[in-house]
Amino acid sequence: MSRILVTNALPYANGPLHLGHMVGYIQADIWVRFQRMCGNDVVYVCADDAHGTPIMLAAEKAGVSPETFIAGIREGHEADFKAFGVAFDHYHSTHSAENKALSDDIYTRLDKAGLIEPRTIEQAYDPVKAMFLPERYIKGECPKCGTADQYGDNCENCGATYSPTELKNPKSVVSGATPVLKESEHYFFKLSDLQTEVQAWLGSAVVPSSVKAKLGEWLNAGLKDWDISRDAPYFGFEIPGKPGKFFYVWLDAPIGYFASLKAYCETDDGKARGLDFERYVKDPDYAQLWHFIGKDIINFHGLFWPAMLKGAGYRQPTGLSVNGYLTVNGAKMSKSRGTFIKARTYLDAGLNPEYLRYYFATLLTPEPTDVDLDLVAFKEIIDSHIVGKYVNIASRCVGFIHSLAGGMLPSKFEGSDEVGAYVREHVEPLIAMMESGIIGPSPVAPKEEDADRSAQAALGGAALIKYLLSSAINIKGWYRDRNYAVCIREFVILSDKVNTYIHENAPWKFAKDSATQQQAVEVATVALNCFRLLTLFIKPIMPTLALRAEQLLGLEREPLSWNDLGKLMLSTPLNTYESLAARVDKDQVQSMTDASKEDLAPSQTPAPATKAAATEPKTKPAVTAAPASAEASPTINIDDFTKIDLRIARIENAESVEGADKLLKLTLDVGPLGKRQVFAGIKSAYPPEKLVGRLTVMVANLAPRKMRFGMSEGMVLAASNDEAGPFLLMPDDGAAPGMRVK
Repeated sequence: MSRILVTNALPYANGPLHLGHMVGYIQADIWVRFQRMCGNDVVYVCADDAHGTPIMLAAEKAGVSPETFIAGIREGHEADFKAFGVAFDHYHSTHSAENKALSDDIYTRLDKAGLIEPRTIEQAYDPVKAMFLPERYIKGECPKCGTADQYGDNCENCGATYSPTELKNPKSVVSGATPVLKESEHYFFKLSDLQTEVQAWLGSAVVPSSVKAKLGEWLNAGLKDWDISRDAPYFGFEIPGKPGKFFYVWLDAPIGYFASLKAYCETDDGKARGLDFERYVKDPDYAQLWHFIGKDIINFHGLFWPAMLKGAGYRQPTGLSVNGYLTVNGAKMSKSRGTFIKARTYLDAGLNPEYLRYYFATLLTPEPTDVDLDLVAFKEIIDSHIVGKYVNIASRCVGFIHSLAGGMLPSKFEGSDEVGAYVREHVEPLIAMMESGIIGPSPVAPKEEDADRSAQAALGGAALIKYLLSSAINIKGWYRDRNYAVCIREFVILSDKVNTYIHENAPWKFAKDSATQQQAVEVATVALNCFRLLTLFIKPIMPTLALRAEQLLGLEREPLSWNDLGKLMLSTPLNTYESLAARVDKDQVQSMTDASKEDLAPSQTPAPATKAAATEPKTKPAVTAAPASAEASPTINIDDFTKIDLRIARIENAESVEGADKLLKLTLDVGPLGKRQVFAGIKSAYPPEKLVGRLTVMVANLAPRKMRFGMSEGMVLAASNDEAGPFLLMPDDGAAPGMRVK
């Protein structure tokens, strides 16, 4: 038996979960369930990442305390995880007494070891909000290419990286004010002093090869010391003995793994299990420690975290399992297309959450490969693999046992003794070797051309069961190494072979004649024993479906595990068949995308790119052609066109309009034409703070219009159609406020 502590990246407590988040949690939950089915002692914990500037500002905007704000978010997160079968032993919050005590302890240990150093630095400061600004809360023009509306650390247009002080025309995202530079004393973790220790850890840790290579690049470039402090106002833990200074969220966030474990140890369940917290977090020989994370946060978990742990005298992780990003229908998740889908929206549409678990598993490998949710393929795969192949076996065979054998599987079938001997002589020794570590590397994955094995002629009953048992050894190895995609490829091939066996032996024909009915019972018995094995293979991925299959097979009191792999169902009473799974309802899929279009407005507070919740690739959304209008507008001559004075304008400020659901009030700088106030119906598409500093195009000679909310002195231009929009027009690099558009 192995002892394993498993954690998931902490979701950021500033909003609900979406399907992109679920990739990593489903990946980890599958592995935890598999390990437990192998008899290993697994503790599985997680928590909300509840600190930082975005949460402070979001709570302020909502008119509640940060504590109240994060409590509501946590409740929604826990409900969504439960619905998708992600079964943590304990779900906690980084804003907890346990995390405060552990963060203080680790910081104090690092300080005593000479690894904390105070330094005076110069930072951008918002004079209106009276706060220092993180890099992601400053926007301006890229110093390299001049693109407007870029964050203070990198340009999304040209890819350049820089400091906030290099931005041209910088503005605070919080207030719109121009930041000023101000000195402050900060505290740095001397990461550079632990370069050798981090390299040693990376050499021994189990990390995906591509991730290890990337971490190696950063190490070869030399580790830089890390600013671990932030100035008030800040929602987080105050640094011991440093009034007004707070731990940067990424210092206390990973410590939240241990805090959640600590809290679990104090529960009745934790006490009953006799968990030894100190040994889990200090002794690497006592338990494995596995972190399941997204590829956007590998630097924190592969460099900073192991260095912190080593410097403070704690144990380091055994390994990292890293997942990629999620796209939908081949592109970044899109609000306009209805594919930026919340976890709750999926559930509310009536779709089975285990279907998403299975679909994701078909694409998950040990490497951090991006996953695409193709909504057409999603339906096709579930309908084919689960309903058409797997469930089809039970639905075709259980009835014969009830009608011909009184609902009881026979005490033996032809070849059952042969199967038993095969298990003892071949299967059990191989399982034992794998458990002892003698079989180390992953089994070789089947090649694409091997997929036609499912179409080969049916094997005899005993040979078919032996075939599945021999495949089970490989499947167990693939599960162990988190190669779920290959597990499912084999699962489908084996399901096809069982269905071929049923088709070739046609029990419905034998059932018609009393002289051959026993042959029908034998065929059904072999097929249902295979169904039992297939249920074992799919159980970590679809635990609820597997439970219903176990109930059908009369296995409620002896749930399937890898320890009884070779056990045959003989003299076993079966329950009456009831439908195990239904095909995906395409109307429910459409309902989900429709609800996503209606419900998912942009977030009002930008989340830092380095948070664990950031599970989408940082690329611009794919641009698709808009359908042409049914009719073109009437033609005009050049004189008509020149009557319209189109000018470049810079958005100096943008704010919501009280009492107006669609409007934003924009203050525009039109160069020599001065300042203009414009009300624009673009609130559904743009949070106000993301518009500040951006260039756009306006109609400068439109007659002023008196509105209920004030005077509108022009119009900004945007594109839209019935399916998407509005999209503000943005001029090319080099355009300046006041320039005429001709």
